[in-house]
Amino acid sequence: MKKSLLLIMLGFVVCLTIACKHPGKDIENISTTLNSTSNTEDITKNVFVDNFGDKLEVIINNSNNTATIHLDGKTYELKKSNNLPDYTASDAEYQYSNIKGNIIFLNKDYDMVIFQYKQNNKNPKSTKMASY
Repeated sequence: MKKSLLLIMLGFVVCLTIACKHPGKDIENISTTLNSTSNTEDITKNVFVDNFGDKLEVIINNSNNTATIHLDGKTYELKKSNNLPDYTASDAEYQYSNIKGNIIFLNKDYDMVIFQYKQNNKNPKSTKMASY
């Protein structure tokens, strides 16, 4: 009696182990399918660091005309504005703009700049002089 009960319990444990592993394989296939479809989109990712050491991560999806901003552990989803210059994205509260390398992320309600980064376009000019 003990042997048959032990065999039944062992069979039950084997069935549970097989059943638990099966959905994990399906999830892997779904995630690879999602990754393969996302490769067709035009996505650019940039990270900017301002003078205070704050990092602003910008992910621009040109296919959907959206910008995802990550700053101080918060995520902001913004929609591209076609009527504003260069690349500008905004929602009801926030606005992100990249105009000639000048990155500004601001809160529109308070007219407060949250993040500002200016790209240095100063190329060191050559100081070579011709000697005759």
